[in-house]
Amino acid sequence: MTLLIMAAGMGSRFGGLKQIEPVGPNGEFIIDYSIYDAIKEGFDKVVFIIKEENYDIFKKTIGSRVEKHISVSYVFQKQDAIPIEYLNLTDRTKPWGTGHAILAAKDVINEPFAIINADDFYGRDAFHQVANFLKNNQEKNHYAVVGYQIANTLTENGSVKRGICRVNADELVEIIESNVQEQNGVIEATPLSGKAKFTVTKDQVVSMNMFGFIPSLFTYLEEKIKIFFEKNKDNLEKCEFLIPDIVAELVNENKVNVSVVPTNAKWLGITYKEDIDKVVKNINSLIQTGEYSQNLWDK
Repeated sequence: MTLLIMAAGMGSRFGGLKQIEPVGPNGEFIIDYSIYDAIKEGFDKVVFIIKEENYDIFKKTIGSRVEKHISVSYVFQKQDAIPIEYLNLTDRTKPWGTGHAILAAKDVINEPFAIINADDFYGRDAFHQVANFLKNNQEKNHYAVVGYQIANTLTENGSVKRGICRVNADELVEIIESNVQEQNGVIEATPLSGKAKFTVTKDQVVSMNMFGFIPSLFTYLEEKIKIFFEKNKDNLEKCEFLIPDIVAELVNENKVNVSVVPTNAKWLGITYKEDIDKVVKNINSLIQTGEYSQNLWDK
């Protein structure tokens, strides 16, 4: 199984490369702990999706630490990796989104794989759940999304983006990408589509962009990206080719079914600079309870 880590985005709200902000006692990043957890659950290959200009810093830091423990590959999310007929219609420099990023890995992944964000700490149980799905899935068009309780994914420092999941009998019906914030005990979701705001309960299931896929996804991505660019050819500076939207479309078209795999894990992440102290404190607590060692990669 492969762990595909999306690390090409620059953290605009955080300011800089938040993917390589040290949070562990020996300079470990959140990515270190994700890879460590993945190895514990049977993953034997990691692929980093990065910007080409960040290759050296990734190779010297996280790459040099983990390559002794797991097979490592790098792929680059390039702006010109789009249908050729649209190349001259935009000079956009911002990445095209997570769907476009994942497509960059199509030539290096031929096995079941999970995707995660580089700057999210998912928790060991989440890796256990997605690994269990990938090990047992025998269907070509059967995927999974790891479902968190929304209360376990919030920060007190501002709004966060979450995929609100509508679920029926443990199967995904819809993902509503939303900005979410808790204020005065009320959790409010504002759909990115512009639809009306709504409130949710603390046990609402949400996606944190942790999916379990098989390589059939790449065929769908190649089909969908052509449709996406044609549909958005007059809006190429702002449009986003996002994996939750693509998965939701495939479900709606009855091309795939997606199991919602629940986890009791608690998310940690650096959306804002103010989040760093909380992440560091929680990592230290997990070290004290024995979840991780003081020197993560010494063993």
